Amino acid sequence: MNRTEFIIVTAIILFVAFALGWFAHWLVHRFSTVTGSDMGELDKMAQALHEAEETRDQAITYMQQREAELTSKLHQSEAETSAAMDGLRNVREEAEELRAYIDKYTQ
Repeated sequence: MNRTEFIIVTAIILFVAFALGWFAHWLVHRFSTVTGSDMGELDKMAQALHEAEETRDQAITYMQQREAELTSKLHQSEAETSAAMDGLRNVREEAEELRAYIDKYTQ
């Protein structure tokens, strides 16, 4: 192989390598490029996600307020029940004392 043939073969190999590289770059760019409709869809999905997060935060806040309200009502009901039970206990004791007094004087 003489010098001219070597230069031609080397040039052809380099050109084929360049063409394959350019084709690979074109394929990667073609498949990785985001189209305008995809961007619009991504924007819609981002907006929907943002709205869902806001709704979730509002629901959590509402549930926390409702839980605090119900806990307060529960404590109030427990206090009222305890007071009613104490009053009932006192009335029963008084009724027993009155029965004992009545029994003592009727016999």
